[in-house]
Amino acid sequence: MTEARGSAGLNGATDAPHTPGTPCWVSLMVHGMATTQDFYGALFGWEFQPGPHQLGPYVRALLHGEEVAGIGQLPPDRHLPIAWTPYLASDDVDLTAETVRLSGGTVGVGPLDAGEAGRMAIASDPTGAVFGIWQTAAHLGTGITGVSGTPAWNELVTRDTESVVKFYQGVFGYELEPVVSADFDYVTLHLDGRPVAGIHGVGHGLPRDRGPHWMTYFEATDVDDTVTGVTDLGGHVLKPAHDSPHGRVATVADPEGAMFSVIHSVQ
Repeated sequence: MTEARGSAGLNGATDAPHTPGTPCWVSLMVHGMATTQDFYGALFGWEFQPGPHQLGPYVRALLHGEEVAGIGQLPPDRHLPIAWTPYLASDDVDLTAETVRLSGGTVGVGPLDAGEAGRMAIASDPTGAVFGIWQTAAHLGTGITGVSGTPAWNELVTRDTESVVKFYQGVFGYELEPVVSADFDYVTLHLDGRPVAGIHGVGHGLPRDRGPHWMTYFEATDVDDTVTGVTDLGGHVLKPAHDSPHGRVATVADPEGAMFSVIHSVQ
């Protein structure tokens, strides 16, 4: 995991449009919106306000008055994996979606307009990992970074980096920085010379019931306290808190099973 920060103004609020390919938003589709809001509200201090309802009931989570994430309601008859999904910025979501298709990926939703907020699509790479594509209009995406409860990093967990790195490079124009290690398969994705996301190849360590997937890391002032909060609120610990070269980190799941990591980043 590598720390990344976007262009930020005072107090971490973003002050410029996102470069195409930059993770700019994260959202979660669940069956129980009320209980999910209670969980994340208690864990991260999020408050909520209604958002666009093109895909059903949807709220935006706010921290210090700034938007940080979205939570939507799955239709009762849709039994899809409950998972946090990163949205990657695009200047032209229709063109990006077509490039995804031509590069061997799949577009499952859209492109479609999300009210006045912008235009979006939901796609998957050739290995099946799901991500969103976001074209900004009124909604600029995550409005604050670097404080507890905000997205800190997004990482694709897959079987091996070689199988998908060319797909993401071709679609979004990433510069690649492989980690040189005999036992660690990792590529950091860069835009404009700065790290924005990572691809982590875990080989046979990939859970059989999960498949390749994107993992969102949220900033936490105290990872151990946050992990305790997760369990107290009905969630589960998947990887206990431990120290890494990039900070103290843990992987957990909310009560509906959505996996995410929490990290106290090394500054």
